[in-house]
Amino acid sequence: MIRYCILLLFLIGSLSSKAQDATVQDSIMPIQFSGIVVTEDEYGEPTPLPYVNVAILGTSRGTVSDFDGFFSIVALEGDTVVFSRIGYKTVEFTIPDTLESQRYSWYQIMSQDNILLPEAVIYPWPSREHFKIELLAMDISNELRSQSEKNLAKEVMNRLEYTVPIDGAEAYSFETKRTFDNTRYSGQYKPQNIFNVVAWKQFIDAWKRGDFKRKKKKDN
Repeated sequence: MIRYCILLLFLIGSLSSKAQDATVQDSIMPIQFSGIVVTEDEYGEPTPLPYVNVAILGTSRGTVSDFDGFFSIVALEGDTVVFSRIGYKTVEFTIPDTLESQRYSWYQIMSQDNILLPEAVIYPWPSREHFKIELLAMDISNELRSQSEKNLAKEVMNRLEYTVPIDGAEAYSFETKRTFDNTRYSGQYKPQNIFNVVAWKQFIDAWKRGDFKRKKKKDN
């Protein structure tokens, strides 16, 4: 009999706590919190501010304003909404707990926050002492200087110009220019360079440098 009484009291307590939780949940109404974030442009007029972080303080819920500054998030009455973005002052807004509708619109204005960072000077060495050590340990002999002059000679650089393959940026530039030329002269004959003085000069300079001879040897 005692066991039945204890079990009955436990069930009554559970039902009472569930009823209290349901009453609390019913009293807290979810809100569709939407709005637009704006800032002041160079002319003093309001302009939409995109990519603003809109987060509920103390939770992991949040969103980001779109390109037009619009945002929308589900919140609760009494929640604190934090608006933040790099270069702008962080703003907090608390949703009123006396709302009668499940939709609430907000027009948030954010002002720029100019932060002047201290000057940072980057050195290749941690300190002056390390610089002195590295400077004294440098090899500045005549042999090393003559070797560097040979590596930077004009003949060597000209030879490397025709042997080193082009990188991605050069290939992209060449292909873009070729596509542009083909599109520009689409449906018509391309102009001939037989009367182009600049083209003739480039041809003569290449002939004097021996570019065609090196190309012929490379093909053989």
